[in-house]
Amino acid sequence: MHQDDTSGDGVEVFRGSRAACFEYGLVLDAKALGYERVEQDGAWILIVAPAVAGVAAEELRRYAAERGERRMPLEKFVPFAGSGMGALVYAGILILVAYCAGAGWFGVDWLSAGSVDAGSSLSRDWWRPVTALTLHLDQEHLLGNLLFGIGIGTLVGRMFGPGVGWLTILLAGSFGNAIDMLVSPTGHRAVGASTAVFAALGLLAGFGWAQSTGARDRRLYRWPPLFGGVCLLLLLGAGAGDRHVDVLGHLLGFAAGTAVGWAFALCGMERRRAPALQWFAAAAALLLVTAAWGAALQTYR
Repeated sequence: MHQDDTSGDGVEVFRGSRAACFEYGLVLDAKALGYERVEQDGAWILIVAPAVAGVAAEELRRYAAERGERRMPLEKFVPFAGSGMGALVYAGILILVAYCAGAGWFGVDWLSAGSVDAGSSLSRDWWRPVTALTLHLDQEHLLGNLLFGIGIGTLVGRMFGPGVGWLTILLAGSFGNAIDMLVSPTGHRAVGASTAVFAALGLLAGFGWAQSTGARDRRLYRWPPLFGGVCLLLLLGAGAGDRHVDVLGHLLGFAAGTAVGWAFALCGMERRRAPALQWFAAAAALLLVTAAWGAALQTYR
């Protein structure tokens, strides 16, 4: 129990603003520790009986420490620079591949050479999960993935850096396509950057989910990031009955991104700000796309 006036001897265990005093009083209420709440010289104070002063002080100390840990990631976060450049490179690759495929450069059918094809051997045509992310069926397909990819990819770049962010998107999207090739029935073919776009969405959702999951957090606050990502997946990735939409690929990309985002939160990836790491990751992403298309064109030429 508590009251706003006090009398008699007691031990002060907290002093602060009125709002903070009420907040910390709830901690003592939850532990059934009686206290008095008083105003003194413009400050608000919690006073407890001497017999429970040690226990009350420890509970408030632990609550303050936990409260500070939960807020630390938001307070310390500083967006990475260069996320716009990463998005421009993404757009440039998609547009370049679209032009080359439309013109039939090198005498190759780029869609046949680079699409996800469940009838192909993944060990032989290893490049397909990568090259399929850069191919599109028409201008509308391309435009949609440019708009969503640039928007979500920029957010990922600001969170993890343009190099690490886009390499992670590429790898998670490629992993989703690889699983799609393995589990889909023979004859299934798919192209489009949407699997990578949903991997980027999952990356943000998984990271936010892990960041909001503390040992004592209420469950209500753990799930909004993941729930929001799933809602966007259903809204944008289910295709509303369109049989040409690769729903399984979208789901696999989102799942892969979510797992990586969760792992990044645990290892503190967003705090690793070494420029060399960003440049290395960016170079690795470009090299992987170039090598994949080199292998595809060489094989189907």
